[in-house]
Amino acid sequence: MEYKDYYKTLGVARNASQEEIRKAFRKLARKYHPDVNPGDKQAEAKFKEINEAYEVLSDPEKRQKYDALGPNWQEQFGGFGYQPGGTRTRTYTYRTGTGGIPFDFGDATGFSDFFEALFGRGARSTINTVRRQGEDIEQPVEVTLREAYTGGTRTFIVQSPETCPTCKGTGEVNGKVCATCQGEGLQMRTKRLEVKIPPGVDNGSRVRVAGEGQPGIGGGPRGDLYLVISVKPDPQFERKGDDLYVDIPVELTTAMLGGEVPVPTPDGRKVLLTIPPETQNGQVFRLAGKGMPRLRGSGYGNLYARVQVVLPTGLSAREKQLFAELKRERAGARA
Repeated sequence: MEYKDYYKTLGVARNASQEEIRKAFRKLARKYHPDVNPGDKQAEAKFKEINEAYEVLSDPEKRQKYDALGPNWQEQFGGFGYQPGGTRTRTYTYRTGTGGIPFDFGDATGFSDFFEALFGRGARSTINTVRRQGEDIEQPVEVTLREAYTGGTRTFIVQSPETCPTCKGTGEVNGKVCATCQGEGLQMRTKRLEVKIPPGVDNGSRVRVAGEGQPGIGGGPRGDLYLVISVKPDPQFERKGDDLYVDIPVELTTAMLGGEVPVPTPDGRKVLLTIPPETQNGQVFRLAGKGMPRLRGSGYGNLYARVQVVLPTGLSAREKQLFAELKRERAGARA
């Protein structure tokens, strides 16, 4: 039984990362897919080999077992899995965007005797051999704290991968590397997207935009785009989870005698906070339910107002006299 070098099939090194393996598979699958090469039996055979290699190398358990093979690999695994022999033919139908087309893989799984000897008959994972959904992609976006508070619809300019129109996703034109996509089979295009931002998003929140990811293979659906949110630092509010902190200036007389001061909120309105007499500088007051909306669940966080006492300047002669009297009064009280 012929040994299959799956790394050589995909053109990657034995220590290749999963991302490198996935990228190599996608490039080769686009090139040799039966949709792109109708009636080409060599392309069909190559396509089978590519899928089998990816089936093994993309699965950590199968890859580990495969990597453990030595010169006596048939003795190692001869007692396990499927023992080749007999007639094994079946016609399969793979689905494209326009319907089903008969495609004879020549055996019951579409994989080689070598594969079945190692992993057993019917050992395929949930990977669809001939029709694959495109991969999801992520793109960072930045929003203001006000946008994170109110939510709503916003237009984003994103880079979206599209199948190269020159090579139709194969990466080659007349046997040469496609000059348009440099052999990638994909081309990045600028796209405007109207996206609904839910109230309460925070740094690291992911907003899903269905069907805007990588194109699929063999008529498979596109993957999804995930916008990874970062919230701009706000010059007024400090955010800690669902809670907000804000500094509020308080006149010395109000801090000493009590009164009301306006406190800004993230929706642009102000609420009045009652300051009790003899409030100290730095004292914090909690305004329940005036913070950020909770992304998961209901309700709002809290808003914490930190008092910043403002000392008077440009005192008049009368004001200086009053402060002098206050000083004497306070000194007498301590005596």
